[in-house]
Amino acid sequence: MIFWPAGVALGLVWLVFRDPAFDYRMVVVGALLPDLIDAPFGGARLAHTLLAAVAVLTVVMLATRGHRHVRRSLLAVPIGMFAHLVADGMWARTEAFWYPAFGGPLTGRLPALDHGLTVLLLEELAGFLVVAWCWQRFRLSDAKVRRTFLKTGHLPRDL
Repeated sequence: MIFWPAGVALGLVWLVFRDPAFDYRMVVVGALLPDLIDAPFGGARLAHTLLAAVAVLTVVMLATRGHRHVRRSLLAVPIGMFAHLVADGMWARTEAFWYPAFGGPLTGRLPALDHGLTVLLLEELAGFLVVAWCWQRFRLSDAKVRRTFLKTGHLPRDL
């Protein structure tokens, strides 16, 4: 429930944008946010809906008018949330994904816990492998690169 959404988000965002100036730290924050918000309430609730990701995107866009650099960094949060929805396959849960359009109460377990321990472990392993690939690909074992990444979320420009 940590490596799977983080790895999927990092991998997807890198493959789609290939932008070393993107704030990949915030992508991971956004990818972990739905589970962090919904888990205390017992399962997939509001943070696992398209509405939540769109609401966060809207807030970021409205709150950062005139602050281009802050916007660029914070836009990674809803992008990470969208990636989490993809990783969890939430589009297959019509009532939850499209809430409130299709009505119905927001109930049900977290998607990561819904398909059993074996699948959960396989997902976590796959996510760990993607994170390990990112570590190697982005040269994060280099202290200078890692320091820059931790400070800014940026990757080396020569990628």
